[in-house]
Amino acid sequence: MNLQSPRELKTASEKLRLLEERYEAAKREDTCDEHVRELSLRSLKRLINQLKEEIARYRSRSSVGAEDRE
Repeated sequence: MNLQSPRELKTASEKLRLLEERYEAAKREDTCDEHVRELSLRSLKRLINQLKEEIARYRSRSSVGAEDRE
């Protein structure tokens, strides 16, 4: 994934918010299979970190581009 526009940034930020909410809810859930719960939490955390990295890269490129235009 490589964010290309402010619209994609907005969408990614919303997805990140939803994933973080789901992660917190999953941490509080009682499940019959702790192993499955742990795998789910790991997967959600991986996706959260991936989106955070993409958002940071986009913002970094945007700020560098703005400085170059000055």
